[in-house]
Amino acid sequence: MYIYKLGTIADKKIALKALGVESGGVGIMAQKMELMYFFIKDLKCPAANILKQDALSIGADLAVPGGVILCEKEVYDCILIGTRKHMDILSKKELAQPFGLKEVAKALKIFINIKIFPTRVMGIINANDDSFFEGSRFQKEDAIAQIKQMIANGADIIDIGAVSSRPNADTVSELVELERIKPICDAIASEKLYDNAIFSIDSYTPLVVEYALKSGFSIINDITGASNEAIIKLAVKYDAKLCIMHMQGTPKTMQNNPSYKDVMVEVSQFFEERIAKCEALGLERKNIILDVGIGFGKTLEHNITLIKNMAHFGLFGCEVLVGASRKSMIDKIISTPTEERLAGTLAIHLKAVENGASIVRCHDVMEHVQALAVAKVLT
Repeated sequence: MYIYKLGTIADKKIALKALGVESGGVGIMAQKMELMYFFIKDLKCPAANILKQDALSIGADLAVPGGVILCEKEVYDCILIGTRKHMDILSKKELAQPFGLKEVAKALKIFINIKIFPTRVMGIINANDDSFFEGSRFQKEDAIAQIKQMIANGADIIDIGAVSSRPNADTVSELVELERIKPICDAIASEKLYDNAIFSIDSYTPLVVEYALKSGFSIINDITGASNEAIIKLAVKYDAKLCIMHMQGTPKTMQNNPSYKDVMVEVSQFFEERIAKCEALGLERKNIILDVGIGFGKTLEHNITLIKNMAHFGLFGCEVLVGASRKSMIDKIISTPTEERLAGTLAIHLKAVENGASIVRCHDVMEHVQALAVAKVLT
């Protein structure tokens, strides 16, 4: 006999079936194998005491600050700890409780039933001369050659933009933007490259977006986060997906001392509001992608928090995109020029995928396809 400690088991059911566990027990045991943590902000003190006792009664727990038992404050931040099975029980048990616990129960129910999307790689093409990474800049024929190379390297999606959104980037007129992107769109349409990959237009200008959609593009990558109703209506008209990105400020101002009371709460509330706006205008949730906007009005600490807790955004039932490719957060962790940030990029993106991201926006398609394939086998 010998015993050894197991590492992470991504698919508990497959592991149990391989072991020969009877079918009836697979689902039950799988729920017991996954430990989950939930941060509950501003929970009313009576609710914290009730939830603590209910959690303990089933073998889970609620981490609370000192003073909760005496209700020294009206609200407290807490961390709920337990297996998926525990959370399933609490999602039913707390429906009968007061003090806001009914809302906690409903949220738990959503979280334990989050939809899992397949992972896809999105390659970046910049049809301008001022994007922060020189290796992503392509014009006309060179852009088409690079698109074909990305497709050959395994890209599922190609994201093409003609205006830089780097910090302090200057604004560009819509006519200049269209002039830059038009030859690429025309070539994609004439060669029917949209049969080989999905094309995304990285723009928030209605004129440019519609031209791309008419050329066979089917995703709108909107860094302004669906702020313009015209963009939402174009997504509805052409049955396109809309990627809603969170950004504090504008590219010109976003890195001027960004601050949040709680970045997770504020980004989540932003998505909630924008999804409601999109749905009110007829865009179905299945056609919405969410992007937390790494580096767009965030400090290093904000970016790390969002990546570590990316699983939260599955709450909305949408695909979640991560885009940290070669960004300055890597340089802030370990001093590295843009050209040498591939390794740091892969580390961030692999962790983000592990935490729930399903679309990885990157400059280096071949390396990401390889890394994700190996990571999948190892989980």
